[in-house]
Amino acid sequence: MTTTPSDVDVVLPCLNEAEALPWVLGRIPAGWRALVVDNGSTDGSADLARRLGATVVHEPRRGFGAACHAGLTAATAEVVCFCDCDASLDPGLLLPFVREVLDGQADLVLGRRRPQARGAWPAHARAGNLALARMLRRRTGLRLHDLGPLRAARREPLLALGLSDRRSGYPLQMVVRAADADWRITEHDVPYLPRTGASKVTGTWRGTWQAVRDMSRVLAEPPTAGRAVR
Repeated sequence: MTTTPSDVDVVLPCLNEAEALPWVLGRIPAGWRALVVDNGSTDGSADLARRLGATVVHEPRRGFGAACHAGLTAATAEVVCFCDCDASLDPGLLLPFVREVLDGQADLVLGRRRPQARGAWPAHARAGNLALARMLRRRTGLRLHDLGPLRAARREPLLALGLSDRRSGYPLQMVVRAADADWRITEHDVPYLPRTGASKVTGTWRGTWQAVRDMSRVLAEPPTAGRAVR
């Protein structure tokens, strides 16, 4: 019988996700701690998350990266995972990611989103993601297909990366700095579902290309070899 890895925190950046929270929190593996980072919700998300058993972290500074990093700094577990809080990704899919990290097979495990329904991943969002993956390959040599939010790594090495982006570039900066530090980075297919509610980043062409601009700035940063250790 396979047991669930222990000592894992799951960071869930949250801005008005009350409708999705029950589904997401109901799929956190047993024994793991859900860290819902409330980024200024006005729909009662924080109170609902607390009632559903999550630990709530408040981050008043708006931005996806600000919320993610607040969750990382609040985490205490050996392994930290990240997952969107909009019901587009099942946090239960993180189980093999965590095992891969704990078994020493990888330092950072990423989920490659595979849309499961029409409209789950709009064309403009996919186009932006493809452009960034190509730029990432030129910058680091990594042959990744997606820079999605589902991921797992050890907490202390993540903190040692010195991540500074507090907007949409945060997930990319994590990968770039991990690559500069010679981390072993793997990618696995994960089903991607239509999100609940409207996207704050990729719901429009404008939001998508603002995110691309944020990430382009990250790719322009000089290499940071030696910044982090495994």
